[in-house]
Amino acid sequence: MQKAIGLIEFKSIASGITATDKMVKTADVELLEAQAVCPGKYIALICGSLSAVKAAVEAGRNTRSEDYIDSFLLGNPDEAIFPAIYGCVENTDIHALGILETYDVASIIVAADIAAKTAAVQLLELRLAKGLCGKSYLLLTGEVAACEAAIAKAKKEIADTGMFLSDSVIAHPDERLIKTIV
Repeated sequence: MQKAIGLIEFKSIASGITATDKMVKTADVELLEAQAVCPGKYIALICGSLSAVKAAVEAGRNTRSEDYIDSFLLGNPDEAIFPAIYGCVENTDIHALGILETYDVASIIVAADIAAKTAAVQLLELRLAKGLCGKSYLLLTGEVAACEAAIAKAKKEIADTGMFLSDSVIAHPDERLIKTIV
């Protein structure tokens, strides 16, 4: 895993593609994801050294700023983020289910990193705005107290962005529910 990841999010596909081009031309970064998401937004996720990712995110953020929504830079992201994004998390015993929902993509990935580093929880899924009208959410599991602590810390950290939407922790969710969401 690279030492840092970064993301830009734009409300226009044309602006997002232009900014992504600027990012990869600015620094030696790997483009992990670059795609349109609902509702006609565009995201680009990159990785590389901290300095390269920082330079690329800054360049992308400053391109077509009138369409810019959000971005982030994470040094040493939790390794559980990528399996959760790509739906590769193995089924596990679910003691409690933590849910956090945002209005954008950037803040949900930051929230997931914070949650994973706050308590002994396992990230289950990060849904990034696809089919959700631009919203994103995370699902995590662990003991009830750990889920509550992880969700509370993540919520507190992203609340200032104005992108927080909702959260919940369910103690011992019903198996019928688990089968539909995991």
